[in-house]
Amino acid sequence: MPDGSSTAHLYRPKLLSVLAEGYDWAKFRADAAAGLTVAIVALPLSMAIAIASGVSPERGLYTAIVGGFLVSALGGSRYQIGGPAGAFIVLVATTAATFGLEGLLLAVLMSGALLTLIGLCGLGTLVRRMPHAVTIGFTCGIALTILASQVKDLAGLRLTVPEPGALLPKLTVLWGALPSLNGAALMLAAGTVIAIAGLRAWRPAWPAMLLAVGGAALIAIFLHLPVETVGSRFGALPQGLPHPRLPLDLGLAWRVLPAALSFTLLGAIESLLSAKVADGMTGRRHRSNMEPVAQGIANMASAAFGGISVTGTIARTATNVKAGARTPVAGMLHAGFLLLFLMLLAPLAAYVPLASLAGLLAVVCWNMVEAREVRLLLARWPEASVFFCTLGLTVFRDLSAGVIGGCILAFALGLFGYRPAPER
Repeated sequence: MPDGSSTAHLYRPKLLSVLAEGYDWAKFRADAAAGLTVAIVALPLSMAIAIASGVSPERGLYTAIVGGFLVSALGGSRYQIGGPAGAFIVLVATTAATFGLEGLLLAVLMSGALLTLIGLCGLGTLVRRMPHAVTIGFTCGIALTILASQVKDLAGLRLTVPEPGALLPKLTVLWGALPSLNGAALMLAAGTVIAIAGLRAWRPAWPAMLLAVGGAALIAIFLHLPVETVGSRFGALPQGLPHPRLPLDLGLAWRVLPAALSFTLLGAIESLLSAKVADGMTGRRHRSNMEPVAQGIANMASAAFGGISVTGTIARTATNVKAGARTPVAGMLHAGFLLLFLMLLAPLAAYVPLASLAGLLAVVCWNMVEAREVRLLLARWPEASVFFCTLGLTVFRDLSAGVIGGCILAFALGLFGYRPAPER
């Protein structure tokens, strides 16, 4: 079978190519097993990302269901899984805090239109040429920022003032709230981290995240632990999708445009990197311009159903490949299984401790920091300087400043003959 290189330039969903090749029962069984595996991983993770992003947990599930289905159905990769991503937590939280839910949904809608335009203009191939040190730098910066945002729930702290968004003021406020530390919450968070790590080492095929979060919920219930839960903060989750509604407000659009541009930039980078990871695992080639088109349509649909930003997710895509997925149908079934879980299991989500979800995100942050890649970058000073420039600006300024600053430094070094390695 060809690896897809000859058709990588086409504006044609991979699903159509798969159906044209012939789709049989054996492929469906493999895709169904992979889709169920990814759905089990995505269930707690989607809620955790939504909560960390400053919105209610069901919005993460809406994103994974609606956006995830369309990313797979229309995308340029056979294996890409779409949904809410940890990389967007800071941007989503900042946008929601500044402009409210309506402003956030409008920014997601606008970013979807811009992503579609990027793909139609053939700019998807350019995004893939971003220096590798920049991508690793902003990923590490986002991981540090997310981890800082989870300290409050990890330790069950009670703040007397609103939690600042900037890192240094945030750490100052958290330090001041240290006397309110909740030992039970810290125990559940630590237990979640240990359980995930232990299960991954002992039984790699088991759904470590779901089992760890479920176990934490059972412990909190039977021991009557005084910890905050999904239900105590957000109430009951709805058992289904809401009716679609386009969040259109021309006056608000100008105000959220900078946020929409940031969503677009990060979405293009994250989704194409995820597709490239799948390429490396399978020996195939994704359609780098079709992928942003699908991501854009998925984001517009997610906003219409009240979801947050959609992108290709590296961890869930890798899980999909490892679980034996054969075609994009696996990703579509993953979305279907999540919808079924939402309809049947929504009442149980109320018992999940927020500390355990914070612990889950701490594991996600650890996985985002690619230690091996960082060591390789630090071995040469041009890559190291670009990495630290991107990391510092991402942490202490914002993502856009980090990416732009890192790219400018990489370009300047190139003028003097130093060429930081491109994304590998």
